Amino acid sequence: MANILVCDDDRDIVEAIDIYLTQEGYQVLKAYDGEEALRMLKNHPVDLLIIDIMMPKLDGIRATLKIREENPLPIIILSAKSEDADKILGLNVGADDYVTKPFNPLELVARVKSQIRRYTRLGAAVQHREQEHVYETGGLSVNDDLKEVRVDGETVKLTPIEYNILLLLMKNQGKVFSINQIYESIWNEEAFAADNTVAVHIRHIREKIEINPKEPRYLKVVWGLGYKVEKIR
Repeated sequence: MANILVCDDDRDIVEAIDIYLTQEGYQVLKAYDGEEALRMLKNHPVDLLIIDIMMPKLDGIRATLKIREENPLPIIILSAKSEDADKILGLNVGADDYVTKPFNPLELVARVKSQIRRYTRLGAAVQHREQEHVYETGGLSVNDDLKEVRVDGETVKLTPIEYNILLLLMKNQGKVFSINQIYESIWNEEAFAADNTVAVHIRHIREKIEINPKEPRYLKVVWGLGYKVEKIR
């Protein structure tokens, strides 16, 4: 599991966060001011940083600025302040998320999981893009070497036909394929009354990759023409 660095001058808060993250299987490193956090980052592998804003020696804002000069790891800022200005400042200097004290520990754990999942997915995509056939749009990715489909980091199980349809559209993002083109490409035979066959598979794909299949983000219909996968940066 990932290594999490927790930095707060309130030792009770650090210990409480440690308990919850350890229960989830994370390895927790501890620091009690910004300077100590910077030293820990230089000497230990860290996958995510949770850091308080108000601390002695070096506060969370200045520490985040220094970290961002050379390290892209996810950063979640903690603060007793709830004003929007503090939240905006934290995000502007490079934090990925912001949690206001007092906070629900389970919510913090959920945010940690979300940030690590996103960071791991993006890092893996960059690392393997040259050696693997990976097609991405928004939070949807298809790795054709591994025959794997993921949505926001979570694996999605498709049938072989569903996978091949999605792969065809992912390889050609933004291009509209007619029903006949899809059928002939996937079934390798001349299309005859293919509308219902293709439509059923499209519906099943949407049910698996879309948050709201009735208002799809990725797999779009172009009325009277066919289907496409939206190109999302």
